[in-house]
Amino acid sequence: MTSKYNNFDIVMEYANSIVEGRKVANKEQIQGCQRFLNDLKNPDYDFNPKDAEFVINIIEKTFVHQKGENMEGYPLRGTPFLLQPWQKFIVYNLLGFFHKGTKLRRFKEAFNMLPRKQGKTPLMTALGWGMGLLERMSGAEIVIVGAQLKQALQSFNFLNYNLKNMGEEKNFRILDNNQEHSISGELGDGYVRIETIAGNSDRMDSLNTLIQILDELHLYRNASQYNTIKESGKAYRNSLCIGITTAGDNSNSFCYNRMVYCQKVLEGTVRDEQMFVFIAKADQDPDTGEVDYTNALEHEKANPNYNVSVSGQELMNDAMQAQNDPQQRKSFLAKSLNIYTSAMKSYFNIDEFKASDKKFNWTEEELVKLPIDWYGGADLSKMHDLTAAALYGKYKHKGKEIDIVLTHAFFPVVAAHIKAEEDNIPLFGWEDDGWLTMCNTPTVNYDDVIKWFVDKKKKGFKIKQIGFDRKFGREFFLGMKKKGFKIVDQPQYFYKKSEGFRRIEKSAKDGSLYYFHSQAFEYCVQNVHAIEKTDDMIQFEKIMPEHRIDIFDASVFAAVQMLEDMTKASDASSWLKS
Repeated sequence: MTSKYNNFDIVMEYANSIVEGRKVANKEQIQGCQRFLNDLKNPDYDFNPKDAEFVINIIEKTFVHQKGENMEGYPLRGTPFLLQPWQKFIVYNLLGFFHKGTKLRRFKEAFNMLPRKQGKTPLMTALGWGMGLLERMSGAEIVIVGAQLKQALQSFNFLNYNLKNMGEEKNFRILDNNQEHSISGELGDGYVRIETIAGNSDRMDSLNTLIQILDELHLYRNASQYNTIKESGKAYRNSLCIGITTAGDNSNSFCYNRMVYCQKVLEGTVRDEQMFVFIAKADQDPDTGEVDYTNALEHEKANPNYNVSVSGQELMNDAMQAQNDPQQRKSFLAKSLNIYTSAMKSYFNIDEFKASDKKFNWTEEELVKLPIDWYGGADLSKMHDLTAAALYGKYKHKGKEIDIVLTHAFFPVVAAHIKAEEDNIPLFGWEDDGWLTMCNTPTVNYDDVIKWFVDKKKKGFKIKQIGFDRKFGREFFLGMKKKGFKIVDQPQYFYKKSEGFRRIEKSAKDGSLYYFHSQAFEYCVQNVHAIEKTDDMIQFEKIMPEHRIDIFDASVFAAVQMLEDMTKASDASSWLKS
């Protein structure tokens, strides 16, 4: 095989050098290369790099750079578009594996996550064109989708420039106007057409394509847009949907959740044989999520084109600026090291919460046997939105006081699909994981919330009292009283909630907060925007109107109730002693 295929040895050396540690790479690249080497031995697949070689040759022999400079400052425009080993590795994976004894390719989807300045868009444009020529006999239709038309046109202009450079523009029909940006042509034994569109185009639902290339996934608001484009390939057996992105600053986004899913695929905790994953990013501390962002090794891990299209010295200069100017730090982490950062307005560092939560693994059954007084809180929606309930307690473990918060959410099922789609809230995932109940009523049924508290009480939770602002739900207030709960009227004044807010914040920072690994709780924590007031008071709200913080809010109510009861107990003890 090595003598027959020009690039086989290059790809094998790339994969082996990373797995063996001879080449600097992040965890996900190491896992991806090990997966490739394992797949070569997998009896379920045939490996034949013939198609990959065809596409690589098309790119390297016909494509040239449109713009840019090399590391010495010389212009790249017009010079051959030669692929780096990591790029050939991607092509070999996508086009080399077939289901045993068939012509059906193994990979149907690809998730490629790279920092800026790695040549993502030109590579995927050239790859799409090469695959179009490869599949011309099937009447290859290719679509390149940008979040905005300006982004999509970068691909179109790059391809158009290269057709003119080849002298082939007369053999293709090129449409470049306000209505359409496409290149198509008959090739004797086949047909190829490539079109670039914006993600909000009216053409989305009428597409019928072999290859879908989706650029800048971090700007996609939800999965619907992605799925609409991907499903346009159902008429082809060898369709391929390629997602390309750089990290963003919204950890509740479709792209972030996609990244987490793909990391699980690489780890082997999720089996998805049709998904190819290439993630280049700096490594993070597994406990704190911190990044050694001034370390040149982390720069090289994150940037496959290190000292090829992006300068190591410039990355270090940017890192030093990020160190000295905190307002530049999130941008550097996201764009140059490919690290997802929380939204710019987010008050909390979610990694602190996750690191704290990971230290503990108690079950409800274990906790009810411990001497813990529990305090409740609830945040009820007015009509058809998210409602939350929480129990808060503390327990001395190994000499350290641990705060424990158990939460649950409620949502009317009739509005769930719309809200999940419009506001990108993973309601159905929460339901599957047991963190949410779908109410079978047009609005949230307060009886469902009351039942949750009753069930916890029956399970053995010693619920001492529950705080709730009665003006936001008198039916709930009275219903809880009827069930025998001590419910305290707790107005939603920010100066009262500040104490609970600070308690949760301190517990997370001290590594003494446990919330049962609830992703629903983490979602709400990431959406909290807070403003410091005088005397250490704090006023908080959600970052954006479509975000939700209700689960965190209910936890704050519960924490406040615990603290107030602790204060009363302390005052009573002092009075008795006096």
